[in-house]
Amino acid sequence: MIQARQTVFYSVHGVPDSVDGRYEMIALHVFLVLQQLKASGEGGLAQDLFDTMFADMDQSLREMGAGDLGVGRRVRAMAEGLYGRIAAYEAGLAGNDETLAAALRRNLYGTVSGPGPDGAALSALCRYVREAAALLRAQTAPALSAESLRFPSVPGSP
Repeated sequence: MIQARQTVFYSVHGVPDSVDGRYEMIALHVFLVLQQLKASGEGGLAQDLFDTMFADMDQSLREMGAGDLGVGRRVRAMAEGLYGRIAAYEAGLAGNDETLAAALRRNLYGTVSGPGPDGAALSALCRYVREAAALLRAQTAPALSAESLRFPSVPGSP
């Protein structure tokens, strides 16, 4: 997903530019799209997105040299992890920014050693996630399934 690869997430907001950090950004954006697909009654399309994401994860792990025996186990763990992230992000969007910031801190910055993100980065990402959810709600199901899918600008983008 192109939006999850925006360098500003990594360079300005401190999300680790690593395999884990990139997975977390993909998971966040997939969550946002899945949430709207389900809300608009597009459960089949949501399942297709989920399946495509994990088929890609499987292929990526193999390209990175993971052995055949370990790939299935790793992909299964990633899928289970996504369910936890979905629950945390749903609670965050339904709650206040403190709840959302806690979910973002735990997931996006979970592999960061040291102090982690500053308050400004978390605040900007909370605004971004809420804006993205609102923008996706305004898009119709065909737009959500096509290349016309739109996300807001990432705070701090040039």
